[in-house]
Order: sequence, then C-alpha cells, then structure tokens
Amino acid sequence: MTDQYAGLRREYALGGLVEEDLSPDPFAMFQRWFHDAVAAQVYEPNAMVVSSVSAEGRPSSRLVLLKGFTPAGWVFFTNLGSRKGVELLANPHVALLFPWHPLERQVRVDGRAMVLDRDEVATYFETRPRGSQLGAHASHQSQEVGSRQDLDDAWAAADAAYPDEVPVPDEWGGFRVEADAVEFWQGRPGRMHDRLVYRRHGDSWSVHRLAP
Repeated sequence: MTDQYAGLRREYALGGLVEEDLSPDPFAMFQRWFHDAVAAQVYEPNAMVVSSVSAEGRPSSRLVLLKGFTPAGWVFFTNLGSRKGVELLANPHVALLFPWHPLERQVRVDGRAMVLDRDEVATYFETRPRGSQLGAHASHQSQEVGSRQDLDDAWAAADAAYPDEVPVPDEWGGFRVEADAVEFWQGRPGRMHDRLVYRRHGDSWSVHRLAP
C-alpha cells in the first residue's frame, strides 16, 4: 500500500439516518431516496451494480441501468447469453448496489432474479432508440470478438437487415429482482455510518441496525 491510496479519505457529514426517518416499507423508502438522487442531479442515478455468482462460486459485478421499479422488484434488461444472464438463469441469487456518492448514500438489495415474460421484454424493447435495438442484434454480449471492426460490421448488417421495425432478439430479455433484504446506508463522521436494513418475513418486514 502506498500513500497515494492510503491517504485518500473523505469525512462524511451531510446527514444521518435514524429509525424514525424510515418509511413503513423498503419500497417507499427507496422511492424517496431515488427521488433525492434525481433532484441532486446525481449522474445516472439509476446506475446500479449487479452481482451474480457462477456455477463455480466465482462472483462477478457490473454496472447496469435500472429500467423499472415497483413493490414487485427492480427491473433491468440484458442479453440472456451474457455472463450475468447465464449466471442468473442458473443461480437466481443476486445483489444490487446503488452508489449515490454525492449524497453519501448507498442502497443494497439482496434477492432473487426472476426472468421477465416476453411481453414485458417486447414492450420495453420498442421504447429503445433504434441504435440500441440494432446493437442488441449486433452484440452477443460477453462473447469474444476479433476486433472493433467486427462489431461495427455486425451493427451495419443489422441495420441493413431491419430497415423498418427491429424485432426483439431471441437472446434478449430481462430480470426482476425480488428483495429479501434492502439496506439503506448513510455516511457519518468518523466512519460511524448509519446502516438500517429491512428484512422480509413473508408479507412483512422487520428493521435492524447494523454496525458500520
């Protein structure tokens, strides 16, 4: 370790989080904090880290954009043949992380990824820009490619093949993450952060404070 890294630190002092601040359920609380992130103009507030685990027990994480949220769960779309798609189809246990650094906040979700039905996938796919629709055909996500030119050629081929409406690729889909636990983290001075977690018990939730 060098001073270049060891010396990097910031004192968190924007606020705190106590039990009386919480909404009755984690979904209303998430909605409130998400609105705060949007109002604060956090860059891509819907960006979240999605972590999956391979059949060999190796975890992997990547940034994905949240595309829907209700009390039923957090929704994102992806190529089902990608690394995350393959891993989540085999093992639905998943973790999400929303890193809202400017607000000194994080939200962590532990749950299960449920495959979206094709109607829901198609409805969202129709709202995507044409370039993104073509990209879904051109890119077999997580697969090795020979060069950047190969990707550009594949996109051009898709553009030529679908001059009008672009169909949903067979391998393109999405997941809804149903939560078992949702943690709200607020930075505090001296690294004495507030961590309050909702844990599911059937149709109800209990709240617990965790040591920072």
